Amino acid sequence: MKMDSIEKIPFLPIEMFKNHQVLDEKFSPKHFFQSSGTTQTVRSRHYLADFDLYEQSIGKSFSQFIGPPEDYVFLGLLPNYSENPHASLIYMVDFLMKKSGKPENGYYLYNHGELRDLLASLRHQKVLLFGVSFALLDFLDYCTENHVELPQNPQLTIIETGGMKGRKEEMTKDQLLSILQKGFRSERIFSEYSMTELLSQAYSTGENIYYSPDWMRILIRNTEDPFAYMPADRTGAINIIDLANLHSCAFIATQDLGILHHTDLAHSIHPAFSVVGRIDHSDIRGCSLLVS
Repeated sequence: MKMDSIEKIPFLPIEMFKNHQVLDEKFSPKHFFQSSGTTQTVRSRHYLADFDLYEQSIGKSFSQFIGPPEDYVFLGLLPNYSENPHASLIYMVDFLMKKSGKPENGYYLYNHGELRDLLASLRHQKVLLFGVSFALLDFLDYCTENHVELPQNPQLTIIETGGMKGRKEEMTKDQLLSILQKGFRSERIFSEYSMTELLSQAYSTGENIYYSPDWMRILIRNTEDPFAYMPADRTGAINIIDLANLHSCAFIATQDLGILHHTDLAHSIHPAFSVVGRIDHSDIRGCSLLVS
């Protein structure tokens, strides 16, 4: 088949990362990222020739959609890097903390009281709290049970990274964002979309509408035909072109369901997209398993 259009490119099923080393044969792996999971599940591994492209991708995407990392205090409702050196999400947050250089940066997954006090002390600063969905909800439950109201900080940004599976009652993204908005008393409830098999991130600054950086492209494939693609506003499976995957595979067929939107493109040169679920019978994935 002549490859004269993006739609004719064969995309690698994401499951291949579970049983194969997907890496340019000219490079020896220096590190790997591993998907979250339990001891009973086969976990994907994404081997890296080096960290340079990943760090460039992190910095440029964050600056494009959120702002300069140096402006923020970064807090994490996540395990720290020493506990999860092979989690791409933790590597990303740790990298942003280093770029920020703020002394208050830190991880507070197991210390809700200290996090609440710190948020109160930082109520006049730009603060960004990264968290898996269930951990953010657990923190709000702690505040409710202890009759503690969070101080209002118009400069507080929450970035939820998904991860509810098996840890909390499932809810829609809109329901989750509404709860977080009310609980954290902030309009800035954002989301991040990535995965172990990618070295780039898409960001949503509200309403489950994600924008991808210039080197990342989203296509929505027909779930019945891997070489047929859905028009805008129709649900299908998400294919991703990630040019930061220079030494592995830049063309990934995921098991996520999504929709392309022809909407305001001020944040990106590509159409926006939404993530609406998983293909039936696909493996459970999610950052909630990071803290199992």
